[in-house]
Amino acid sequence: MGLRAGRRVIACSIGRGGITTDKREGDGATPAGRHRIVGMLYRPDRLACPAGWARPILPGDLWCDDPDHPAYNHGVRAPFDPSHEALRRADPLYDIVLVTDWNYPEAEPGRGSAIFLHQWRRPGFPTAGCIAMARGDLIRLAAELPPGAELIVPALPRWPARKAARRHGKD
Repeated sequence: MGLRAGRRVIACSIGRGGITTDKREGDGATPAGRHRIVGMLYRPDRLACPAGWARPILPGDLWCDDPDHPAYNHGVRAPFDPSHEALRRADPLYDIVLVTDWNYPEAEPGRGSAIFLHQWRRPGFPTAGCIAMARGDLIRLAAELPPGAELIVPALPRWPARKAARRHGKD
C-alpha cells in the first residue's frame, strides 16, 4: 500500500479491515480519501521536536474513542474513565503522531476516531485503522509537512465476490 504525500508515495501499513469509504468506529479499517494533517504530537523524552508546530506527548495524554462522549475523537487528559487510547506508549509506535482531520474537529459519533500516521511495528503489520510507516519516513514527513498538508489514501479496487471465488478455484 502507498500513501501519497505531495509527489511522494510512501510505503505504509493500513488497518486490518482494509481501506473503506464507509468508516465506522471499531471496524479496523483505514478511511479512503484526502486527509489533511491537523496536528503533530511527539515524545520529547525520546526525540527532538520534529517541527515548530509539534506538541509534546506528556504523561496522562489520551485520545477519546468513546462515541457517546462529548470529547469523542479529541485529545483528553487522565484520569478519564470513558473509552480512550493512551498516547504515551511503552513501544515507539507513537513517538511521532501526525493527526489527520478524519472526523475532526466536529466528530460524528461512531464515524471513527484516532486516524493517525505513526510508526509501524514492521512492514505490512496491520493497524487498528491508522496509517503506519517506517520511522525514517515518518520523521521526514514530520519535518517537511506544514499544518494542513494533504495526504491521499487511495480507495483500492475490490473484486466482486464471484470473480474472487473463481480466481481462487472456489466457484
